[in-house]
Amino acid sequence: MENVRATASDVVTATAATPAARTTIEAGDGMPTSASGRGRGSESEKLTINLGAVDLGSIDLLVAEGFFSNRSDLIRTAVRNLLADHRDIINGALARQERTLGLRRITRLELEALHEAGQRVRIGVVGLAVIDDDVPPDLAQQTIAQLSVLGSLQASAAVRKALAGRLV
Repeated sequence: MENVRATASDVVTATAATPAARTTIEAGDGMPTSASGRGRGSESEKLTINLGAVDLGSIDLLVAEGFFSNRSDLIRTAVRNLLADHRDIINGALARQERTLGLRRITRLELEALHEAGQRVRIGVVGLAVIDDDVPPDLAQQTIAQLSVLGSLQASAAVRKALAGRLV
C-alpha cells in the first residue's frame, strides 16, 4: 500500500505501491496548536482514500508535468471544483437544514445572553464549530438544545461531555 502524507509544508512521503494504492492526505494550515490540539486558525482533517494504480499514476504524471505542485494540491483542487459544481445543491440543503457554512464560533458572551433571555439555541454547522475554552459546561448544557456539525467540532472535553446527548 502507498501512504502519502502531505503536511502543512506539502512534503510528500511514500512507501510501497500496490494496484489499489491507499493514499493518506493531510492538508494542514501550519498554524501552531495548543496541547489539546485546539487553537488553530483553520481546521483541516486527514482523509484516507483508495486509488487504483492508473489514477495514482495519472496524478503523479500531472504533478511531474508541473500542472500541480504535489498530489495534495491536485486532490484539493479536484474536491473544490466538484463542490463548486454542486454549489446550488449545497446552498439549498444549507437553507433547508438551517445550517451555517464555514466557521461558527460560540462564545461565552453569546451563551450568557441566551441564558439571561431564557432562550435555547439549535446550532447546525457545515465546516468548523468552535466553542470557546471559557464556556463552562453547565452554561453550554443550559443554552444549547442541539448541536449538529458536519465537519469538525472544537470544544473542551467537559463541554463535549455536557452536550453528549445533544450532538447529532
